[in-house]
Amino acid sequence: MFVGHSLAAFAVGALAARRLGVCRDRALRFGALAALFALVPDVDIVYAPVGLALQSVQTVDPDAFWNTANVVHRGPTHSLLFGGVLAVGVAFLATGRRIGHVAGAGVIAGLIAVAGVAGGGVVAGVTAVYAVAGAAVATGARRRGVPARWVLAAASIGLLSHPFGDLVTGTPPLFLYPFDATLVSHRITLHPDPTLHLLAAFLIEIGTVWLGIRTYARSHGVSIRQLIRLRAGLGTGYAGAVFVIPPPTIHDASVFVFSVLALSVIGTGIPSYPFAKPVDTLGTIVTGTAAVTVGAVGYGVAYLLF
Repeated sequence: MFVGHSLAAFAVGALAARRLGVCRDRALRFGALAALFALVPDVDIVYAPVGLALQSVQTVDPDAFWNTANVVHRGPTHSLLFGGVLAVGVAFLATGRRIGHVAGAGVIAGLIAVAGVAGGGVVAGVTAVYAVAGAAVATGARRRGVPARWVLAAASIGLLSHPFGDLVTGTPPLFLYPFDATLVSHRITLHPDPTLHLLAAFLIEIGTVWLGIRTYARSHGVSIRQLIRLRAGLGTGYAGAVFVIPPPTIHDASVFVFSVLALSVIGTGIPSYPFAKPVDTLGTIVTGTAAVTVGAVGYGVAYLLF
């Protein structure tokens, strides 16, 4: 889902900027900034390797580890409240002024303190990593001359859109953390059959990739149809995987996901050295994405038929 979160924010940011009359290049840079902020909430996975290492050393009860992990992942880092506060904090940092740095540091310190009071030291630590990641993106933007108001807007798009992308792939995020209030209590079920649910979720993910590609291509006046090579149709052969791999579900999706994504290599084609043409990066991405899309749809059709 990392790519989907990022490209969805990129598309929303770039398209919104264009609607507001921002020139193409600046709109794309704004979208790219929003995309970077959309990656920040998933830094909470840092708990997994650290927690497992501590578990092996201290022989912590596995149930305690997973109970904590369930609070940390998609907890404070996926809270709309925390995201809004962090967006304000990093915007202060992006002003480049001392008073802005002091205000931003105060906002971020307060965020970490609230996380510590609500969830304990581990949650506070993960929130600190989350805040530092957001601050790093904002600092990089400031050094490239991005105004603080743009940083605020991009951070808001990236941080606040991210949690909604997780509604079909696992436990719903704690949207209103640290308050004990539930905005969404259950994962959205796209189909009662767990394999078809996974396929639908995967196609939504691919859809966000296409949205990002279309946004970029359209801004450059390029036709996606002209970029797709016929070899993308080779992805239909993935339908045969229905006879090879067990029916995947959200809880056991790794074999399906990694194997179908491997179809993206079709986009690179077959090198013909020493007479190879220069690599068409966008065409490679588009053709590879088309191959993955065709492969996933082909697998779904085969699953329904057999």
